[in-house]
Amino acid sequence: MSRRLSTVLIGSVLAAVLAVSVPTIGHAQAQKPAAPAKPGAKPAAPAPATPAAQQPTFTPNHLALAREVTLSSGIARSFDSILPAFGQQIKQAAITRPDLTKDLDEVLTSLAPEMELQKQMMIETAAKIYASRLSEAELTEIVAFFHSAAGKRYVETQPQVLDEIVQAMQNWTQGVSEYMMVRVRAEMGKRGHELQ
Repeated sequence: MSRRLSTVLIGSVLAAVLAVSVPTIGHAQAQKPAAPAKPGAKPAAPAPATPAAQQPTFTPNHLALAREVTLSSGIARSFDSILPAFGQQIKQAAITRPDLTKDLDEVLTSLAPEMELQKQMMIETAAKIYASRLSEAELTEIVAFFHSAAGKRYVETQPQVLDEIVQAMQNWTQGVSEYMMVRVRAEMGKRGHELQ
């Protein structure tokens, strides 16, 4: 998978994760701290605890289908490149200490099972996101598609297609930006305004 494609997929996954967590952050920021007590006043009774945000509950089958979509769709492949990249960053940071190379390689190798668990946690998170957006019936149909010949071919060609789409979008963005500026200048000129 190319670096550009990985970036696109990782960005999509991060956006999905942030979309789920941002409301909780916003809720925490919306709560104002209590005003300080006036001298001589009785301390205020503690505010009643607000119930924690209700986490949606899913049937085991719903989650299993969502996990299958996460794996079958190819989205989980983007997680595969992240952990080795972190290891490479750590190695790059230690490049000034060649005496650490052997031990660092051994440590990174020994941590592989733990990192696999971390990846599985992200797969479960992605599955919960899918489950929160799609019903069991919809996920069943999607899984059937990914198991079909057409679905397998879709997943197989997805990296190349996304690479080409990213390139096409870069070209399109540049062209549309220039076109729009020319058109805006022309229309503003008709109204007696000259834009640079």
